[in-house]
Amino acid sequence: MTYNGRHRLPARLARSLVFAAALVWLSGCSGPGAAEAPASPAASAEPAVQAELPSLAAAYAYYFPIGAAIEPDQTEGPSAELLKQQVNWLVAENAMKPDALAPAEGSFTWERADRIVAFAKENGMELRFHTLVWHNQTPEWFFRDEAGGDMAEETDPAKRQANKKLLLERLDRYVTAVVSRYKEDITSWDVVNEVIEPGDPEGMRASNWYKITGTGFIETAFKAARKAGGPELKLYINDYGTDNPEKRDRLYELVKELLEKGVPIDGVGHQTHINLEYPSVESIIESMDKFHALGLDNQITELDMSLYVYNDLSDVGAEVPADILQRQAERYGELFAALRVNKELLSGVMFWGIADNHTWLSTFPVVRTEAPLLFDKQLLAKPAFRAVTDF
Repeated sequence: MTYNGRHRLPARLARSLVFAAALVWLSGCSGPGAAEAPASPAASAEPAVQAELPSLAAAYAYYFPIGAAIEPDQTEGPSAELLKQQVNWLVAENAMKPDALAPAEGSFTWERADRIVAFAKENGMELRFHTLVWHNQTPEWFFRDEAGGDMAEETDPAKRQANKKLLLERLDRYVTAVVSRYKEDITSWDVVNEVIEPGDPEGMRASNWYKITGTGFIETAFKAARKAGGPELKLYINDYGTDNPEKRDRLYELVKELLEKGVPIDGVGHQTHINLEYPSVESIIESMDKFHALGLDNQITELDMSLYVYNDLSDVGAEVPADILQRQAERYGELFAALRVNKELLSGVMFWGIADNHTWLSTFPVVRTEAPLLFDKQLLAKPAFRAVTDF
């Protein structure tokens, strides 16, 4: 569920008594001037980072790195300061997806991705790569035959075989170019993303990739990444809903088959877009344990917690009620307690964002108030932050 996140909520909402009470509860966490009126309207327009907060990265140094997904513009300003304060791991939310890097065949646009790489290096942070192959945010040139036709619609067997060969050659060149550029800077890579769909034939997502090549695109991408990047790179297959037994087991079958064929998969990325009620923490741990038994690493790659259960299109309103914030805190606390106990199963936790002022969930599945992260729209620590760091 890694959809395009290029959106921004209004910069400053009035702080309610709920958030004031939460800040009192987070004693010792308030920054300079938190209880004072802003000096000017201009000063109140931009959030400021609280001083003297505990660091997520430091709190979890014994366990695993803590990271956040970012856009290039978040390498400057208050969001950048919060990132530097809190995390030691980054991933590009959109800037390293195929449509961002290669809008035309043989033509690469590296600038936005390079900004994130430079920011990470300047601040001593590790990087993940997301993502080399996906069915969304992939330019159409990949799937056009030499005459400009739609490869997926081709019915002639000979032409279909030629199209498969052409597509896999394009993919090999693309992966080789991207990995070669960033292999010295990025340690863990989402090679393919969201290839399992239990409702589609054979449990494989019926994407253009699969329609044209079968599982050949997965094999090609992993082998090209290993060849270009060498043995030190950690290569992951990434998906959402891996806590669901049906989807988990189909992914397990696929990975096992690929490993037996010599495909160099090092681990599974579990997106972990969860909500206040589902899935159970036990099911998240069970899934990681299953892949760990196969000899694979696990990473939580896109963690956030929606205020709404699946198919609920309601809206809590401009200010999130205190009882919902408390439920979120308890659930985050339960999840991270389980992750600490089972730290041998995983090598990192990546939040899909750093604060509630920038989250894809604000517009998906509808436009509404969302607050899925540990910091609010003003970059202030929420009850969930204390639940994760106070142990």
